[in-house]
Amino acid sequence: MTSERSSGPEPLPSLQRRLGTGDAVVVGMSSMLGAGIFAAFAPAAAAAGAGLLVALAVAAVVAACNATSSAQLAVQHPSSGGTYLFGRRQLGPWWGFVAGWGFVVGKTASCAAMALTAAAYAVPGPWQRPVAALAVVALAALGYRGITRTARAARVLLVVVLVALAVVVASAVAGPPGEVAPGQLLAVGDGGRRGVLQAAGLLFFAFAGYARVTTLAEEVRAPRRTIPRAVLLSLAAVLVLYAVVAVAVLTVLGPGALASAAAPLEEVVAAGPWPAGGGVVRAGAVAACLGALLALLAGVSRTALAMAREGDLPRWLAAVHPRHGVPHRAELAVAAVVAVAVLVGDLREVIGFSSFGVLAYYLVANLSALTQTREHRLAPRAVGVLGAVGCVVLALSLPPASVVAGAAVLVAGVVLRLVVRRRVVTS
Repeated sequence: MTSERSSGPEPLPSLQRRLGTGDAVVVGMSSMLGAGIFAAFAPAAAAAGAGLLVALAVAAVVAACNATSSAQLAVQHPSSGGTYLFGRRQLGPWWGFVAGWGFVVGKTASCAAMALTAAAYAVPGPWQRPVAALAVVALAALGYRGITRTARAARVLLVVVLVALAVVVASAVAGPPGEVAPGQLLAVGDGGRRGVLQAAGLLFFAFAGYARVTTLAEEVRAPRRTIPRAVLLSLAAVLVLYAVVAVAVLTVLGPGALASAAAPLEEVVAAGPWPAGGGVVRAGAVAACLGALLALLAGVSRTALAMAREGDLPRWLAAVHPRHGVPHRAELAVAAVVAVAVLVGDLREVIGFSSFGVLAYYLVANLSALTQTREHRLAPRAVGVLGAVGCVVLALSLPPASVVAGAAVLVAGVVLRLVVRRRVVTS
């Protein structure tokens, strides 16, 4: 395989292995149970109509293939960086850069969206941006103190989210008959096949945290055993939750009302016998966004660490704190960019853009998995093929503006790297 690995006068410091299987599962679930479950159902229903559950199934199949490819790659390469590292080692540095660039840019925007969404549920309009920035600073400070603190905080936030989702489902079951009969839940819907695929691409945003633990692979104990278990367990648990909640909101609101709902889960509770439970749902939305933001800040900073180690980002970002064992400079840099973004920009409408970047990221993961030898594979090669094809189909099925914006960002990153590399060669 090709390599452009940078060399230095002394070896770069490593992170500390502190996460067990339970911690890793919590990080994965917290990443998936973020703003997606509170926000992604509405635009997906607008695209697929009554075909929302079919779209969810399609997204789940692609996610499962991607999770399997990511898990087996992380077992072979248990270091920070996720698919950026996998792509470099299995396909070459340019493939790795495309994955890493797409992840860092897309997920940095998603961090800002998570912070803004949490603030929107928590405080009145004029204070939303300052509160969002303070949330970023507070969570970055928590992550700075060590990965185990991040996992503990994620566990607390996850419990709050699960309680809120339980209130939503209980309200749907105990409330009056809904707008959609059970026999209509598996229809293709008015949007047809293209609408289902577009909805699946949008719902992929809600699944996109399932392999977050692979970006933390350098901090996981016994990675050959822990990583596959954590990735697949967190994905399976969240898939069941998503399916149950999707049935609840689709049954109670119907595809039309769901498509136009600003806060669909809260509206389900308002239509049930315990309308006061809307406060619990709002608290759950805030906790979900903060939990996902916490996991995202950790994942993006670890990918930035890996890119800095290889010279694709400034090498000073590769520093590891001698006491806390975290990439503290990368964490602070990511947090600073996100804090500025929530103060000056409106990044709440990033679902399509984020999905495009993440699908490009996992396309590289599946292609990397196809190059693994038999001893390193956890599943047949057909899983990687299906995952790669699924990523391409879902990416191209997204709204045109998302496809254009996502492709433009990827191309801009490649051009920037090409210019930098040429300057290095000629200097």
